[in-house]
Amino acid sequence: MTIIGITGPTGAGKTTALREIEKLGGAVIDCDAVYHDLLERDITLQGMLESAFGPLRDESGAIDRKKLGTIVFGDPEKLEKLNTIAQTATVRRTQELLEEYRAKGRKLVAIDAIALLESSLSKLCDATIAVIAPPEVRVQRIMAREGISEEYAWSRVKAQKSDGYFTEGCDHTLYNDCAQAEEFALRAKTLVESILQEHIQ
Repeated sequence: MTIIGITGPTGAGKTTALREIEKLGGAVIDCDAVYHDLLERDITLQGMLESAFGPLRDESGAIDRKKLGTIVFGDPEKLEKLNTIAQTATVRRTQELLEEYRAKGRKLVAIDAIALLESSLSKLCDATIAVIAPPEVRVQRIMAREGISEEYAWSRVKAQKSDGYFTEGCDHTLYNDCAQAEEFALRAKTLVESILQEHIQ
């Protein structure tokens, strides 16, 4: 089974690249979705978060993500603590999912994680890909996708790590300066196929 890690800043085109992996018969593990799922149903994780940050439940008894965000926002120490707790739980669940796919005979799995490089997830991968794009292109994409103002989109883009952080930490880079999504999809497909060829040999 070939495991490919995909990372990069928001709005660069990771979803397009992941769709190509699915078209090639690969499974995709979205680490954001894994974490949100754990927040809802993992009692151990919920307990760890509440012992670190105090009561976090809303009226329905679920963890209030906005409340948690308010507590850690602007406090680097608390944010780092949250990231450590979240990453540990997410990595453990991702390993379980990889084993499930291996047992099912999957030949290709992608791990989609913004924190791929700073967590131990990259060590699980046979190859890692940084998906990057020009900042102004990313701003337009985020605005269209989330219906936010240009100013807010720029603040999101500027708050993220530099392109160099992703490209230097990954084995391969997909640069998305394509005018059409189809063109970038082809670029992604070609790279993934070449990685698969390397691992088959």
